[in-house]
Amino acid sequence: MSESMDQRRRALEDAFFAEQDRKLRDKLVAADQTAARRTALTETSGITDPQVLDRLMALDIGPETLAALSLVPLVLVAWADGTIDDKERTAVLKAAAEGHVAQGSTGYELLAGWLKQPPPAALFETWSHYTKAVAAPLDAAHRAGLRDELLGRAKRVAESAGAFLGLGTAVSAAEAEVLRKLEAAFA
Repeated sequence: MSESMDQRRRALEDAFFAEQDRKLRDKLVAADQTAARRTALTETSGITDPQVLDRLMALDIGPETLAALSLVPLVLVAWADGTIDDKERTAVLKAAAEGHVAQGSTGYELLAGWLKQPPPAALFETWSHYTKAVAAPLDAAHRAGLRDELLGRAKRVAESAGAFLGLGTAVSAAEAEVLRKLEAAFA
């Protein structure tokens, strides 16, 4: 009987430690995957700020969607008034194609989702931190070039809906406010 109890005790310990080992292995694999993803994001974007990287990862933005992140200003301007019309959608998708975000890619799918429903509110803040991290090491001329490129594309999306019957301004007050906030990210 004592030998049987000893065997049961060992079986119980083995089962317990096997489960503990599995949990530890899973934690190590998850940590390795997180570290690999962080490294890939750094290599893709040049961003080394852990807080910016954490924000990108929290929004499930990986290296494959980093190109779509450059389109965030376009999406934010398109949604500025609470809706996206066909002209704005077309302008954003055209900009995506010009930015080498291929149809069917993960980045394109993310962008398509943002065009169906507004992106999460935290996206602007994340984009702003991302932009500051990317622009920080640039000299004034390169920073201005990046700003002008991104804001120029965003302004074209804002203007794509156009003024009604040629009256008024092509950029709404809501779109102008988003453009102002986007520009402030470069300050």
